[in-house]
Amino acid sequence: MLMNAGRPAKLNYLANGFRVLVPGDHVVCAVSGAPIELDVLRYWSVARQEAYASAVEATKAEQQG
Repeated sequence: MLMNAGRPAKLNYLANGFRVLVPGDHVVCAVSGAPIELDVLRYWSVARQEAYASAVEATKAEQQG
């Protein structure tokens, strides 16, 4: 069993990637609350430092300001 399995990670979102601050296997979408495995994480906001499950959630977050 992996030590970080089932634990949320804490990330620093950067323009071209992210840095793991606290190890884990997923983050939570800021819009939907859905878990996102780190290996499939593709959408985030550097300014708001939050992750999104898809382009749809990223667009909703941008529209809401």
